[in-house]
Amino acid sequence: MADTAATIRLGDLTVARIGYGAMQLCGPGVWGPPPDAGNAVRVLRCAVDLGATFIDTADSYGPGNNEELIRQALYPYPEELVIGTKGGLVRPGPDLWEPLGRPAYLRQSVELSLRRLGLERIDLYQLHRVDSEVPLADQIGELKNLQAEGKIRHIGLSEVSVDVIEQARAVAEVVSVQNIYNVQLRHHDKVLDYAAANGLVFIPFFPLGGGERTDLADAVAAAGVSRAQLLLAWLLQRSPAVLAIPGTASIDHVKENLAAASLDLPAELIASLDEL
Repeated sequence: MADTAATIRLGDLTVARIGYGAMQLCGPGVWGPPPDAGNAVRVLRCAVDLGATFIDTADSYGPGNNEELIRQALYPYPEELVIGTKGGLVRPGPDLWEPLGRPAYLRQSVELSLRRLGLERIDLYQLHRVDSEVPLADQIGELKNLQAEGKIRHIGLSEVSVDVIEQARAVAEVVSVQNIYNVQLRHHDKVLDYAAANGLVFIPFFPLGGGERTDLADAVAAAGVSRAQLLLAWLLQRSPAVLAIPGTASIDHVKENLAAASLDLPAELIASLDEL
C-alpha cells in the first residue's frame, strides 16, 4: 500500500497532504469576486482552522480577486501556512484563458501577486501554462532571477509533460508539478511517477473529477465514506508524492474533504479503484 503520511515535503517546507484550492471562490467563469464574500472568507478560515497548511491560488483567478480574498481572510498568516500562486495566463473574459510567458510579464505578475497577498516572498510560484511562443528557458529563467532576488522561494510547473519538466529542471530547481489528475483522468500517470521518483510534489487539480461515476457506488459503500473522501483517499494512497487541493465554496465540504486525510483504504479497495 502507498505511503499515507499526513504531511509532505515541498522543497524545504512541510505541509499537510490535503490543502485547499481556492479557485472556486470566484464569480462565474472564475471571473470577479465570489457571490458571497463573507462565506468565502469563512471557508478559507475554516480550512486553515481544520489543518490545511497549503492554499493554492493564481493571479488569473478573478483575476486578482482570489489573492486579495486570501489576504483579507488569513492575513497575518499563520507561521505554518504556505501559499502557492501561479502566473502565466491572461484573462480576456469569463472562462477565457490565454498563455503569456514573456519574462517582463511574469516579473510583473510576481510583483502584483506579492502586493495582493501581502507577502515579501511567495513560497511556491508555479508557471501556470507554458507559452509556446516564448522559449521555455526564458520563462523559467525569469522565475529563477526572481528567486535569486528573494521574491520566490520555490518554483513549480503546471500542465506539463515529463519532457518539459526535464527541460525546466535544466534551467532551475523545480519542486512541484500541478496537472489535472483524478480517478477518471489518468493520462498524467507518467508525470506522477516521475515526480515521485525525483522528489517533486505532484499537485492534482480537479481531484474530485469522476465522482459522479455510477461504478463507484460499491467502493463508497465498502469504505463507509463519502464519494469525495473516497477519491481523496485514493489519491493520497496512489503515490506519496501527492498533495491534494480539493476546492469548494461550502464549509461542510471543507470539513468532509479534510477528514479524508485520516482514512486508510484497504489494499483490495485501492486495487478496485485502480482498475476503473
